[in-house]
Amino acid sequence: ELTDHQRKQDCGAYFKSIHGTLNHQLVGDKVWLDRLQTPPAGQRFSVPSLDVELHTDFDELWQARSTLDKDILTWANTLNDEILAGTLAYESIVDGQQRRYDMWLAVTHFFNHQTYHRGQLTTLLTQYNVDYGVTDLIWLPGAEL
Repeated sequence: ELTDHQRKQDCGAYFKSIHGTLNHQLVGDKVWLDRLQTPPAGQRFSVPSLDVELHTDFDELWQARSTLDKDILTWANTLNDEILAGTLAYESIVDGQQRRYDMWLAVTHFFNHQTYHRGQLTTLLTQYNVDYGVTDLIWLPGAEL
């Protein structure tokens, strides 16, 4: 519903615009999925920073998001107790330091990061009077027993 100008307009958000936030979500999800997949984790996708713009065109961004969501679902369906009990080690893009976390925590962060930025997007969309639909899990169709 929004024009390209509206999507890219600086709204004062951390990644400036709706488009910038969507791009960051794509970057972050690609970075984290790469880290979380085994083997070889952390060797397929790299970026110089977390605010790099992967797609200036919205349709290309939308297609990349759709493809990545399918990849995430495929990966998530491979998770089991053994994997979640493991450890994730990687080098941080932010400061170059080596990090180690329980895998269950890293997976939780991966999905929480998406939720965090989707919350920002609902605020930005509200500024344009866009009805983005239901976001509360409890109110989603089919949630009630």
